[in-house]
Amino acid sequence: MVKIAPSVLSANFANLQKDIDSIKNDCEYIHYDVMDGHFVPNISFGYSILSDLNKICDNYLDVHLMISDPSFYAQNFIDAGADLITFHFEAINNDQDIHSLIQYLHEHHVDAGISIKPGTPVNVLLPFLDDIDLVLIMSVEPGFGGQSFITSALDKIEELKTLRHNRSYLIEVDGGINAITAKQCKDAGADVLVAGSYVFKAEDRQKAIESLR
Repeated sequence: MVKIAPSVLSANFANLQKDIDSIKNDCEYIHYDVMDGHFVPNISFGYSILSDLNKICDNYLDVHLMISDPSFYAQNFIDAGADLITFHFEAINNDQDIHSLIQYLHEHHVDAGISIKPGTPVNVLLPFLDDIDLVLIMSVEPGFGGQSFITSALDKIEELKTLRHNRSYLIEVDGGINAITAKQCKDAGADVLVAGSYVFKAEDRQKAIESLR
């Protein structure tokens, strides 16, 4: 069954524990978007809030670094309790540095993911697919919530499913996920769905989460 990862970017931070309590028993992951105002044109939050989040839920903490220097900050998020750290292919200049960061995360007992923007082709990930735990396909331009789903993401999901063979990485999709696009992503081969406003703005959050499965 597909795993659901509500994005805390859409939660009410004046009542964060209440919002997390309202969904944590109905989903497997909690998705944590980090934006630096440089790699993407918005700013979200850093590792201190992740540490607080780690104290109030036992869900798998899925940290998505939309930042320019993920290697520099990785240890901070490891220390804050990340279970998975996903960084952007576009944020690192060469393949060796990407391999080094993957190795570093694994040495520190954290799962490693790579994300690509809508305009980046899947084939750039070929050198890393044997080593990573997750590929995150952005189905919107990263940096802002509430955007519409970009359908070319479905082709990327299918391509990654074809490439998987005996590899073990999961395929995650983030952006514009609702009951309709969730089904499209599942049919294409997605394993994890990130949903922000669709879950946290719903009158019945449990029902919203179940509609994505």
